[in-house]
Amino acid sequence: MEGRFSISPCRWKRKVVSELQDQYTIYIVDDDDAVRDSLRTLLEAVGWSVQSYESGMAFLNICDSTMRGCLLLDIRMPGLDGLQVQRILSQRGVTLPFIVISGHGDVSSAVRAMKAGAAEFLEKPFDSEIVLRAIRTALESDAEARGKQAVASAAAARLDALTRRERQVFDCLVEGAQNKMIARQLAISPRTVEVHRSRIMKKLGASSLSEVVHLALEAGAKFDDA
Repeated sequence: MEGRFSISPCRWKRKVVSELQDQYTIYIVDDDDAVRDSLRTLLEAVGWSVQSYESGMAFLNICDSTMRGCLLLDIRMPGLDGLQVQRILSQRGVTLPFIVISGHGDVSSAVRAMKAGAAEFLEKPFDSEIVLRAIRTALESDAEARGKQAVASAAAARLDALTRRERQVFDCLVEGAQNKMIARQLAISPRTVEVHRSRIMKKLGASSLSEVVHLALEAGAKFDDA
């Protein structure tokens, strides 16, 4: 059985720009043809797959929750503006990290964008390196979040493999109870607690109690401060 470190958020984060780059698409939504073309040229030159759309509605017509990548979204467009598009995406369960771009870099627009969850607010005209750095940072943050979700899912799946009694012993262990106390609480012998503890460690791929506690935290367990 693999140890609990088989899925690492840090590993996901490191791979996103290099090994996983071909799995991501950069989506450009801007009503300005020149902006779309210049961004496409820049991004394709460094190896990104790019799709561009002249309106928020055009993008909404093709997007779904399986899309992976980063969205460059103009804040001011005819019809739906960038933040309206983002609200609709959120309602649909589309969680693409997004960067707001604007030719009108006023403070209020930047504040609204960041409150809406934008990874960055970029003013036109763009500095190429700033754009590329913003995209990489947004994708790395997204990959880290997805990595943490994967860790939590993997941890929860391992806990699901425990029997009802093993889960009871597990819960006592992660709360800091000693074997004798667990035996009293569950009305079983200390020897039986030891047997369950051994099986728990094996099923969870843990070599120490600290790893068991760490896995519980990864699965979303909450502990009292006392």
